[in-house]
Amino acid sequence: MTKLRGFILTCLTLTIAACSGISSHSEIEALNEVQPVGSPFTQSLAAEYRDYSNRENTEMFDYPDAIHFARKGLAAAAGDVVMPEPISDWNLLPAHIEELGSARGRLVNAFDLGARDIAPQLSAVAQARFDCWIEQQEENWQEKDIIACKSQFLEAMNQLEGMLQKPAPMPATDDLSPVSAMDAGNAGPMSAEDALYLVFFDFNKSAITTGAESVLDAVAAEVKKRNASSIEIVGHTDSSGSNNYNEKLAIRRANAVRDALAARGLSVAVMSVDGRGERELLVKTADNVREPANRRAQITFK
Repeated sequence: MTKLRGFILTCLTLTIAACSGISSHSEIEALNEVQPVGSPFTQSLAAEYRDYSNRENTEMFDYPDAIHFARKGLAAAAGDVVMPEPISDWNLLPAHIEELGSARGRLVNAFDLGARDIAPQLSAVAQARFDCWIEQQEENWQEKDIIACKSQFLEAMNQLEGMLQKPAPMPATDDLSPVSAMDAGNAGPMSAEDALYLVFFDFNKSAITTGAESVLDAVAAEVKKRNASSIEIVGHTDSSGSNNYNEKLAIRRANAVRDALAARGLSVAVMSVDGRGERELLVKTADNVREPANRRAQITFK
């Protein structure tokens, strides 16, 4: 287990234990005894992490990872929304970094579209299986467990994305207004004003990753199909580093996306770029936190 995660959530764990009257100093025992609060998603996620940390402890004899996921479970049990594991925290092979990075992007995007509220239990399963997959992939020797976690994650993601894309029921009346017809999903694709594409970046980088190429391909195809008259690209960073540096990094990321779209045949004249540094975090964090979901560029067009 990578040592970057060892101290995370210790204070929160001790606070929960004290408030709950738990005498044991074991985070795993604390998670087994605590009564989760918060949203349906955080409560379901606490249960998923409880099961996984116990399995790591009693069946796999992997005490460090058992403690790590118990701490995440305790945070969820307290009502906090904890994110899926950052790719950079794990010692992975390059091919696995690319695959898991793309998978994490899908999960974060689903969460951003409201999956936690639409399907809280399934969202919790997806996050827990992703964390299981990345933990097993770092160890890279229990093929059966890697395949199980990965396949269960992909199954959950397919179900989640299907729910998020599912058209609303048709109204009873045949007299459809333009708005209700669009809501029904039978009058054509999503309006350009509602379309949002996210391109994620590696830590402290502005280079387009392999995983982002397919997103940019989709953007270029959609812009050409709609004959969009303007494209807005806004770069963002996580909270690690100074504000001044992050403002510049955000602009570099926006420019990188602009150049990549231009290479796909889109006109630079219709593109505008902006950088907002760490001022608009997708995932709220404390200062100096490396959160992959915040290292992004957002693309909208009309």
